[in-house]
Amino acid sequence: MSGIRNSRTRLVGAAATVVLAALSLTACNDGTGVTDEGASTGASTTGSAPADAPASDASSQGKPAAPVGSEPAANTAAPKDPASAGKPVTCEGSTTKTVAAPLNRPVNHMLLTVTNTGSKPCFLYTYPAVRFGEAQAVPPVIEDSRPQAVVTLAPGESGYASVNLSAADGSGTNGRTEKSLTVYFHGRSGNESVGAGAHPALPAKGVYVDDSLEVTYWQQSMDDALTW
Repeated sequence: MSGIRNSRTRLVGAAATVVLAALSLTACNDGTGVTDEGASTGASTTGSAPADAPASDASSQGKPAAPVGSEPAANTAAPKDPASAGKPVTCEGSTTKTVAAPLNRPVNHMLLTVTNTGSKPCFLYTYPAVRFGEAQAVPPVIEDSRPQAVVTLAPGESGYASVNLSAADGSGTNGRTEKSLTVYFHGRSGNESVGAGAHPALPAKGVYVDDSLEVTYWQQSMDDALTW
């Protein structure tokens, strides 16, 4: 009998302990007990994110997340060399526009105007090699008209030369009227033509030339070209 009583006593004591524990938890929840220290750092709550989580996750949209502080990759393509892009070339028919204009003064003269239509500066070497009609030879140059420096044309700039078509006093021989003109461009040596020739239009009635035909060197200014 004493054993039965001892067992009942232990059960009653255990029950009292459970009640006290429940009362203790109730006191903690209503702010009268000890402070809740929060969940452990390894725990997670369904539907919430850690405080230091980023606002959006790029990987969830199929995009790799960029490291914090990363910058776009630098463009590794080699830049164009502005010096080589602007290196002067020889002026010739495909990169220039040539206009031939007969003049009243000086009499029996024609002005050639060459404009650089290319994207690079070009050199007008020596003098224009002009061919009227089916002529087999080009006229000579007036040596005294040689400029001090090679004429250089920036894109859009023009150079000039004049053509003495015939003798003003009528002393020239083999006079004839020509209706077509081709202008060829010399290279650095002045002994050869380079590139394409130009075909400036002449007046519908043509121009009168004779064996006194001659040209000036290319000039940087119109006034210098008309001096001769």
